Amino acid sequence: MRAAGNDTPSLPEDATALHALLLETRSLVDTLSTELGSITAERDALAAQNERLQHLLLKLKRRQFGTKSERLPEEQLLFAFEEIEATLAENVAEAGKASPTLRASQAKRRRAGRGRLPAHLPRVEQVLAPEASACPCCQGPLVEIGTDTAERLGVIPAQFRVLVTKRPKLACRACPGVVLQEPAPARLIEGGMPTEATVAHVLVSRYADHLPLYRQSQILARQGIEIGREVLADWAGTGAMEFVPVVRRMREILLASGRLFADETTMPVLDPGRGKTKKGYAWAIARDDRPWGGADPPAVVFHYAPGRGAEHAKALLAGYRGILQCDGYGAYKTLVAVEDGITLAFCWSHARREFIELARSKTAPVAAETLQRIAALYAIEAELRGKPPDLRRAGRQAKSRPLVEDLFAWLPAQLSRLPGGSPTAGAIRYVLNHREGLVRFLDDGRIELDNNTVERAIRPICLSRKNALFASGDDGGARWATVASLVETCKLNGVDPQRYFTDVLTRLVNGWPNSRIDELMPWRWTSKEDG
Repeated sequence: MRAAGNDTPSLPEDATALHALLLETRSLVDTLSTELGSITAERDALAAQNERLQHLLLKLKRRQFGTKSERLPEEQLLFAFEEIEATLAENVAEAGKASPTLRASQAKRRRAGRGRLPAHLPRVEQVLAPEASACPCCQGPLVEIGTDTAERLGVIPAQFRVLVTKRPKLACRACPGVVLQEPAPARLIEGGMPTEATVAHVLVSRYADHLPLYRQSQILARQGIEIGREVLADWAGTGAMEFVPVVRRMREILLASGRLFADETTMPVLDPGRGKTKKGYAWAIARDDRPWGGADPPAVVFHYAPGRGAEHAKALLAGYRGILQCDGYGAYKTLVAVEDGITLAFCWSHARREFIELARSKTAPVAAETLQRIAALYAIEAELRGKPPDLRRAGRQAKSRPLVEDLFAWLPAQLSRLPGGSPTAGAIRYVLNHREGLVRFLDDGRIELDNNTVERAIRPICLSRKNALFASGDDGGARWATVASLVETCKLNGVDPQRYFTDVLTRLVNGWPNSRIDELMPWRWTSKEDG
């Protein structure tokens, strides 16, 4: 018997039944103990595996920032990170299935660190309301006292559609020969099937996401759309040509700036005459005044050239008057002789590069100390970043100038003790020979300590040149420079290249006036949807 309201189960009074229940309970305890042991062993095995993976992840990170000889190529390193992190997540998910407590802890940690989804994304609401509308106790009406809301990121895979344009013809029965019809809208690809948005998609996939055209063709084929690589190439070339005046104007705007960064890197292109690749060069000029609060928006313009000679630097920077931040390459030095008003500020990152290589051997104490002295300058710059030019200059005069003067007094003394042909002596001579440009940052708060701004902008070339060559040779390199200038400038200004390309191509095809071309610059552009 059990008292009313007592939920404790009653035990059988019969001894035989009680003995059977005891045996059943003991068997259940044994089964649960076995399962617990299995789960614990599985958990320990997963923990050990995760520990090994975490160790491997740390080793890969050391490879990323370690000595040059030990570094993996960037794309291989990223792939390795992705695979290890995915395996770790898989192991944690597997452990969570066996442990409700662990699963709840994982969910709590994800909620704490996931952030908010962007406000501009459309929201599709799903309301899960109780089926009952009356109180289960008194049958009275229920009222809403609050709502728990959760947001998850969904995706609709790229979906192509067919836009059908119909233009009715209207005629008058009473008046012969009278036919009214709206004119056909302008098309970027006359006689072709793509909309401007489709061409923009091809360009962004190729030049922003580094997806070769033959792979794009394969992706289309999975949706039953058979469009060959050569057709996509026709669309890309036609679209890129429309952007030429926009990039030309962007270059003019940059050349009117008071300070620019410049750099160049190799770009493999095909040499159709020989059927082999040849070495072309991507030159770049960039502007980014955000570190000192400048009002001009950031931008980068690329220029393809078949060589690295001084004539290409002159062509890119013809008419420029201002500060040019660059490395010590001789082509930039010649600009000072031919272009009045150009002042060179050299890059401390390049100056220390040889010392980094030497210090890794652990047998070059002069190189190691030089790096420590330069690192002190970078520490001061970190404190001054974001401050206006006058405060940056004042901070440099007070903190950096004594360190720089001491460095340039110390280096000649070390040079006199070294063999003239030693690598350390060569690295020291590079710094001493570029002293005038290296110390220029002390007297101008707008100048950065290095040239990393343009080097970051030029980095996507590395992905492009590994994923695909510029198949048509020099003209392919020029086309890349045009489109990449807009892609990277969009990124710098937080603009979606797909939306920008679609809208600007549509405006250009419909006769956008050249007198208003400044409105098409990525930093000034607003889509029609944005007003």
